[in-house]
Amino acid sequence: MKILLLGKNGQVGWQLQRALAPLGEVVAWGRAACDVADTVTLGERVAAVAPDVIVNATAYTAVDKAESEPALAHAINAEAPRQLALAARACGARLVHYSTDYVFDGTKPGPYREDDPTAPHSVYGRSKLAGEQGIQTVDGLQSLIFRTSWVFGEHGANFVKTILRLAGEREQLTVVDDQIGSPTPAALIADVTALALQQWLHAGAHTPAHRLYHLSAAQPVSWCAFAREIVRLASEQGRALRLHADAIQPIPSSAYPTPARRPANSRLDCRQLERDFCLQLPGWQPYLERMLPLLP
Repeated sequence: MKILLLGKNGQVGWQLQRALAPLGEVVAWGRAACDVADTVTLGERVAAVAPDVIVNATAYTAVDKAESEPALAHAINAEAPRQLALAARACGARLVHYSTDYVFDGTKPGPYREDDPTAPHSVYGRSKLAGEQGIQTVDGLQSLIFRTSWVFGEHGANFVKTILRLAGEREQLTVVDDQIGSPTPAALIADVTALALQQWLHAGAHTPAHRLYHLSAAQPVSWCAFAREIVRLASEQGRALRLHADAIQPIPSSAYPTPARRPANSRLDCRQLERDFCLQLPGWQPYLERMLPLLP
């Protein structure tokens, strides 16, 4: 089996290179090898590889910057996935794609299910939703879309690295505490992708053409609580920090305005994924504990 992986240098893409390797030949592309914003030639590039599976881990993820770059965000997050879907259909491949909790408005009191109404507040969220919809409108294609949230890993920029940097510079820090979600390790996303892909391929044609699942770690928290746990664990592991966990103070989102509005509730109901693929999603804490010593 030949797997074409796009976005190999991102947080999830980096881990996918490892997780997908046992399944077959992995052709991994970064931006230098293939700029997905160039949708004119994307189909030709894919056809030349003739993959059995395309895994699209590319995304425009600069949530605030997207507000001033809507065309670029749409090209990468919406148009490119549709072009990949068309290219996959043309060569008889299946498509795996990743989306986000930002497709929801964050006002639901409980975790979001896959069939809950979408209502993104931001350019980023709207572009990611358009990407989902673009894939699902392609007939004759089998696709698998995972919505995930609050991704972190040792490769690439993320909240964990930002908090560690600030903890080395400051003695006081404020972090919002009215946004709730599940920090999700990139390694977990990659491992679940590989497991689901194996089962999906084995099932053959006896599955719906387009499948959508929520994928996030268990035990949701606020950004403030997550930041405190990062600093607490890093301190316990002997990292020299100026900031103590109890010096991180909670603030409302209104006290930290951003160009893009974030969902207050980013909790995702993952029970359908767990049922269909016979797995149980773990908490994020062990992943964080193992990751911290790997960071500079």
